[in-house]
Amino acid sequence: MLFGNVHHAGDMLAWLPAPLQTAIEHLRTTDFKALPAGNYDLQGKDIYVQVIDLTTKALSETRPEVHRKYIDVQFLVSGAERIGFADDTGRNVVAEDLLAERDLLFYQGAENESMLEMVPGSFAVFLPSDVHRPACQLDAPRAIRKVVVKVRFDLLKKGDAK
Repeated sequence: MLFGNVHHAGDMLAWLPAPLQTAIEHLRTTDFKALPAGNYDLQGKDIYVQVIDLTTKALSETRPEVHRKYIDVQFLVSGAERIGFADDTGRNVVAEDLLAERDLLFYQGAENESMLEMVPGSFAVFLPSDVHRPACQLDAPRAIRKVVVKVRFDLLKKGDAK
């Protein structure tokens, strides 16, 4: 898991693999407040963007998740949220397996979970080995706009092509 702010990501961009550089540069240069919610292709099914409006929930009303084919680059446009994260130890109990249909596996809980506080401009990169629990409220439910850039994981395994 990587965490940062798009306004201060210059040093990080230099050493990130090209597909993640593409994702974060897109976050830095796009006015997501002006775009309608929905899905947008950045590089076809290799890298695509989800603009999402939602309301945060209590931790007990959310579920930790993982993806096996895609990396999530989660970015907060407006509002505030907490995101739980942990290593996928292999010991978490599966609540719902949607990997075949949606590249999504929900767990009942996450062993050794920690929390990130996201503010506008924050981004977090979750690899397939990272459990994450997005859209958790800080003190009360709150409307947020977030963007998730989905980066096909095997792009990183192929090398650093732009």
